[in-house]
Amino acid sequence: MKTKVTVNNNGSLKIEGEFIIVDPMGNEYNLQGREAVSICRCGLSKNKPFCDGSHKGHFEHNAVAFDLPPRKV
Repeated sequence: MKTKVTVNNNGSLKIEGEFIIVDPMGNEYNLQGREAVSICRCGLSKNKPFCDGSHKGHFEHNAVAFDLPPRKV
């Protein structure tokens, strides 16, 4: 499955498919075989970089797709 990232309203980024997540040193997080995880966007999770639901009632963002400006060359 192609990797898919979903920007959830008022919440996390959900990553699904075939992927790895690494820290700044390149060390891989052990995802225990998961094919979907949610990444924190609010900064309140005690399990960063993963979402633990702490955003509920504390983070607002309506996710609506848009076109980025052209790439700078």
